[in-house]
Amino acid sequence: MTVFILVAGAFTGPHVWRDTAARLTADGAEVRTVALTGLGGRPGAPGETVDLETHVADVLAVIDAVAAEAGREIVLVGHDYGIHPVLGAADRRAGAIARIVHLDAGMPRDGVPALAAVPDQLLRDEVVERAAGGGERGAGGGERGAGGDLPPPPRDGWSRWGSTAGLSDAALDGLTALAAPQPLGTLLQPLRLTGAVAEVPVTGVLCTGNGPGVEVLQILVDVGDPAVRSLAEARVTFFELPTGHWPMLSCPAALAGTLIEAAAGGGHRLTVADAAHTPAHLRPFLLDVPERPRERAGNTDLYLPDGPGPHPAVVFVHGGPVPAEARPTPRDWPTLTGYARLVAGQGAVGVTLDHRLHAVTDYEVAAADVADVVERVRADPRVDADRVALWFFSGGGPIVADWLTNPPAWLRCVAANYPILAPMPSWGLGGSRFHPVRAVSRAGRLPVVLVRAERESADIAATVEEFLAEAARCGANVEVIDVPEGRHGFETLDPTDGAREAVHRAVGAVLARLKG
Repeated sequence: MTVFILVAGAFTGPHVWRDTAARLTADGAEVRTVALTGLGGRPGAPGETVDLETHVADVLAVIDAVAAEAGREIVLVGHDYGIHPVLGAADRRAGAIARIVHLDAGMPRDGVPALAAVPDQLLRDEVVERAAGGGERGAGGGERGAGGDLPPPPRDGWSRWGSTAGLSDAALDGLTALAAPQPLGTLLQPLRLTGAVAEVPVTGVLCTGNGPGVEVLQILVDVGDPAVRSLAEARVTFFELPTGHWPMLSCPAALAGTLIEAAAGGGHRLTVADAAHTPAHLRPFLLDVPERPRERAGNTDLYLPDGPGPHPAVVFVHGGPVPAEARPTPRDWPTLTGYARLVAGQGAVGVTLDHRLHAVTDYEVAAADVADVVERVRADPRVDADRVALWFFSGGGPIVADWLTNPPAWLRCVAANYPILAPMPSWGLGGSRFHPVRAVSRAGRLPVVLVRAERESADIAATVEEFLAEAARCGANVEVIDVPEGRHGFETLDPTDGAREAVHRAVGAVLARLKG
């Protein structure tokens, strides 16, 4: 019999699994919910240090109790913070575990504390400050671990820990009412792994209302991100749920069904690039575009039109994050070179560049790289410095905010293909300047050409719709070009007539603004 051992995340306990557990039981499985010390389990004793090892021991106790019974196949499920004690325990009982499920949870590493997985930098700083200051009194009357407890978030503060998409008002009320303080030591003590857990089959359940889905992970594998290379191993599968960070509360029936499938070994597997599989971003551009003269200087390539100029210019800004080790680098990817040659053939200088967006913490340096390239391009005598457009792609979208905010007169147009137009909840950048939704009200009459993929992932599509709603509210000058049945990166994924027409329309719209 399959036995699901369910471990909840920060501030929560066994109560969050009630509906999911009932559905799993109805499907013939056995369910055990782990009551972590201080989070639904026993309170910390006076003077006791409650840390990650305490919670690992809590999970081990349940594993050992189940493993003592013959014929039990254990599936360990860790949500959010819960994946840390799950992995710590599974590493010590690897032979007893049939599968580990990461439920909207990260990929903890040996020697790294759970705090590192908290997306919001301000939250991380607050935790460290609270620990340094001694914290609050624990529920058992004594100091807990490293500085006591971290109080649970208020009702309107849960979104700092993950998207609340899909939660009803009643579910959010219940989440808040039953929340418990998180012992700080559980977030600050490093996870210790021997490596034994690396052989256990794994399933990731991705909540696409809170972060990337399978397509984005495949892109990361394709571009060679070493942090996700192991996700393409045969032992790893994935499912998506179109909801926020708490699926056990927003869609318990769907979650239960997913867990049953995961236990049976189902799910999507990522692929590794080889002779039989060309990564999506390196497949041919959907239009057959003639070659153009190219000049390379530093991190910048110019694709030149005929004639001496000066010509208008279009600067194409790739997405990301892209690992620093990725080869070829983005300026040589077919989508970027295809667009650059296409505009060069129609009388504008096409510019591709490599910027340093290697992690979501790199937007400052990437934005500076883009600004530097723009100034160098404008200084080129073959370029009309008063007729420049910027064209952003995917994860480069947040940089658009810099150019929407009081745009210079020489910037004639901004374009964006399948862009991220607000920081993802899991990035912890909500308060940064890289937030186009907030910036569009300051764009004046700057033309914006937005190319929207019909089959965009839910989390990215939500940022686009939020941007369009704000643009409509403030009267921004936005033209939307839809790509029927198009996916994220459609230029190399979907060589359809509809996608080709969208590319021609978008290029025409941008060049018209440069010539006007």
